[in-house]
Amino acid sequence: MPTFTTYDGTELAYRTRGEGEPLVCLAGGPMRDAAYLGDLGGLTAHRTLVLLDARGTGASAEPADPGTYRCDRQVGDVEALRAHLGLERIDLLGHSAGGNLATLYAAAHPGRIRSLVLVTSAGRALGVTTTDEEWDAAAEVFADRPWYPEARAALDAIGPDTPLSRVHAIAAPFSYGRWDAAAREHAAAADRRTRWEAAGAYHGEGAYDPAATRRALAALTAPVLVLAGEYDAGPTPAKAAEAAALFPHAELVVQAGAGHHPWVDDPDAFVRAVAAFLDPAVRTVTVDGVRLAHRLAGPEGAPPVVLVHGRGENGTTWAEVAADLAADHRVYALDLRGHGLSDRPGGYGFDAFRDELGGFLKALGLTGATVVAHSTGAAAAYLLARDEPGLVGRLVLEEPPVFFPLDPPRPVAERPEGPLDFDWEIVPATDAQLNDPDPDWRDRLASITAPTLVLAGGPTSHVPQERLSWLADRIPGAQLVTVDAGHLVHTDRPTTFLSLIREFGL
Repeated sequence: MPTFTTYDGTELAYRTRGEGEPLVCLAGGPMRDAAYLGDLGGLTAHRTLVLLDARGTGASAEPADPGTYRCDRQVGDVEALRAHLGLERIDLLGHSAGGNLATLYAAAHPGRIRSLVLVTSAGRALGVTTTDEEWDAAAEVFADRPWYPEARAALDAIGPDTPLSRVHAIAAPFSYGRWDAAAREHAAAADRRTRWEAAGAYHGEGAYDPAATRRALAALTAPVLVLAGEYDAGPTPAKAAEAAALFPHAELVVQAGAGHHPWVDDPDAFVRAVAAFLDPAVRTVTVDGVRLAHRLAGPEGAPPVVLVHGRGENGTTWAEVAADLAADHRVYALDLRGHGLSDRPGGYGFDAFRDELGGFLKALGLTGATVVAHSTGAAAAYLLARDEPGLVGRLVLEEPPVFFPLDPPRPVAERPEGPLDFDWEIVPATDAQLNDPDPDWRDRLASITAPTLVLAGGPTSHVPQERLSWLADRIPGAQLVTVDAGHLVHTDRPTTFLSLIREFGL
């Protein structure tokens, strides 16, 4: 493991995992070996995690002065690591007790923070704490679990002389959204990887001055993500919201069904939220309770273009098109629900995607934007333009389905092996609608007022080309152009695609 020497001569160790720009990660516990963070649910696919072993834990040396285990006295360790890594500014993540250290570092060195992620972080540094009564009340969310009576009895038996290690073991079932085999295995490693004699010193007297910290954070211009677990008792989502309000530029995300270790409870949901926040090209907006990620490019104030992908894809499919359009447009490449970095709430279907696209345009003030959409996204776009004609300025429909019942109907699809970049439940939901669509979706197409270009992929496409001709005939003034490229015109023939939409008026 690589090492460096911190401000008082103590040799500290860290490990790196993953690919991409570095993300410095501070473990909780307090004073727990950073190994328990693992790959943070697969965040290593997006970032190189720099996992610091705090002084006296893991492979790091014990300090000469045990008083330096105190949280505020470890701020210098984070700064020494930043300097050792040669980074002008850092993206910093702190979990649980480690969030206090991350917060103190941000207060002491606001100019060194590029972004800050606080994961189920105790708010002692900010003066936002959870009382024993609040923790006990929050833990009752698990009252219907079979393990609850025994765990609750043990919790109620904790007294002032109960060793800290025993307290953590008793609280463990309440720290995960599901007390299953994965959670039990993760929790079991805590005892042997925590420096218990140092843990008591971490929050020691003098470690925190909340008023001073809050004043110092006024200088923090970096964005902050406060991620809470829906079932976490410390902090509860309400306490996390209270802490988020103390930062100048903070966003609160509550991960559904998660406890204190959200990357264990639902790795995909955790990674989507954190990866979206850390990517400077990605923004999020909430529409009807669903967080939608979108990639933003182009000058502010330029004419807006919204790019909408097909089923099983995401906004990155438009990379080449978006780069070209961004020269003179403000480009929004949306991840629909269940896709990419957006939430996976269920409730999928062409009507849901239609409503979501409309909500996205309204939430961002994009009424009158040009919408360029492919396949499933294109069907949602023309349904929206039909139902709310004032929302869409111009409309480009690439290979959309047209809602005649499929003959023969699609059989039940089998989920492929391995991880997917989208929620598989989208497939059976939309296949069912394609097999037996709402007849209304074929009607009232004459209500579309947006100038419309329909792009067909020719004989190698699986979409019946005569249906696209039928669609274009029923949208007033629509143009139909065929490009012999198959279903993926914008990715397989991007130059031709761009030329056509530019000629159309973009």
